[in-house]
Amino acid sequence: MTERRGSARREGVPGAGIGTPSRPRLLVLRALGLGDLLTAVPALRGIRRAFAGHHVVLALPPALREAALTTGAVDDVLPAEAPGRAVPSLDHWAGPPPDIAIDLHGNGPASRDALAALTPRRLLAHADPTRPPVWRPDEHERQRWCRFLASYGIAAAPGDLRLPTPTTPSSAPGAVVVHPGAEAAARRWPHERYAEVAHRLRAAGHRVVVTGGPAEDALVGAVARGAGLPRRDVLSGGLPYGELSALIAGSPLVISGDTGLAHLAVAHGTPSVTLFGPVAPQLWGPPPLARHIALWKPGPPGDPHGDVPDPRLLRITTSEVATAALALLHADAPDEEAQTRVDPHGMAVPPPG
Repeated sequence: MTERRGSARREGVPGAGIGTPSRPRLLVLRALGLGDLLTAVPALRGIRRAFAGHHVVLALPPALREAALTTGAVDDVLPAEAPGRAVPSLDHWAGPPPDIAIDLHGNGPASRDALAALTPRRLLAHADPTRPPVWRPDEHERQRWCRFLASYGIAAAPGDLRLPTPTTPSSAPGAVVVHPGAEAAARRWPHERYAEVAHRLRAAGHRVVVTGGPAEDALVGAVARGAGLPRRDVLSGGLPYGELSALIAGSPLVISGDTGLAHLAVAHGTPSVTLFGPVAPQLWGPPPLARHIALWKPGPPGDPHGDVPDPRLLRITTSEVATAALALLHADAPDEEAQTRVDPHGMAVPPPG
């Protein structure tokens, strides 16, 4: 069965891992969401540098193909997705087995075994019984994967996370972006509160736009009506990645819950106010820079995939969010520019001087 999966052809499948025949292929598994992809950028760039002669393929949902290629760390994408955070099938892999396979998906045997089934020459995984790096549940996600790679002699810097400036112009340059959605209800602050914050920002003279995913039109509409937003500032239906990235890069501030858009703000150096509930910002939050404010009420961890808003999230008030937002909007331009910059190809370059 392993040989059949490794050699089967999937005609017409984009990014099927065919790669360049003259270069060995390296497959990385991280088939999760946008936020997961962006927190893995430092690790992916470390892999890219360590294996510069390899054709690097990243297995992830096809909707994230453009975002993955924008990082400059991968050459191709292997379509792979499964409900929730389950381990997807890698049946779209074509041609001979990968030279190297790296599991950035999780610490369980399921993701390791999915890669092992492709019979790579070398497999790097947390669940490798012959060389298991210690999994620390209280470690930040960016740090976790850089430390994992370090155990294999691969250098990666947690701060190497910035994306290049989009070439697409923003559809609302200079507008504050309010994003009320999240994959799970546990991480969704009530829409009435987002609307109140948006109303207060507009009263202070700031343009506000509201965004949402393809299935969040009702939520976006509720916030827009509550804030009295004009139609042109209601960006519903789920923007394509390129447009969304340009919108965030051209915004003075992003307000959202703990979701992919918050990580996109960090990747573009855009100031942000992020509302955390079931998961502490020490595990998934922005780096400690003055341009990012993470609001959270300490307490025992909750279920980030729960179907009701987390109690800690509900303890965050509209006054706290509006105060934090206005403080960032009225602050001088931050002096502490990220130490890591990127070139147009998404690769790190040192700061000037």
